Amino acid sequence: MAIRMTAVLAASCLFLAGLPAYAADAPTDPQIAHIAYTAGVVDIDAAKLALKKAHNKDVKAFAKDMLRDHEAVNKQALALVKKLKVTPENNPTSKALTKEGESERAKLSKLHGAAFDKAYVANEVAFHKQVNGALKTLLIPSAHNPQLKDLLQTGLKIFEGHEEHAEHVQSELK
Repeated sequence: MAIRMTAVLAASCLFLAGLPAYAADAPTDPQIAHIAYTAGVVDIDAAKLALKKAHNKDVKAFAKDMLRDHEAVNKQALALVKKLKVTPENNPTSKALTKEGESERAKLSKLHGAAFDKAYVANEVAFHKQVNGALKTLLIPSAHNPQLKDLLQTGLKIFEGHEEHAEHVQSELK
């Protein structure tokens, strides 16, 4: 069981650690919008799975927070791109995020009880660490539109809180 959880965590870390590597050049604003939205969708889908499968009350509460917050940020992102008349552009990074998210959900869906709870939270810790790192080092610095940059910075503050929350829940599950 610990080996499976470690494998899930390692796969998440390896994938997301390479996030900036998918963009040989700085991504464009439409690509950044799509990457950020896709990362939100990945976490929304994981939270929905956790709400169905989690047994620990703290894990369920965390999943509810992830669902609420990521849906709210994605709603703001959609409103912003509509206002700016920008079409988000699918790109290798957003495609890879989608593929890896589907793979992780498939792995998580096979787990039950405490094994699921621990693996879900470990994945959330790794996911938020890497997405937050990509926001800080690639997405925010590459964004040209001030409103997009502001939304990304606001999202980063929220997602840093998610990372801390996930770490706290993870420490309580041991």
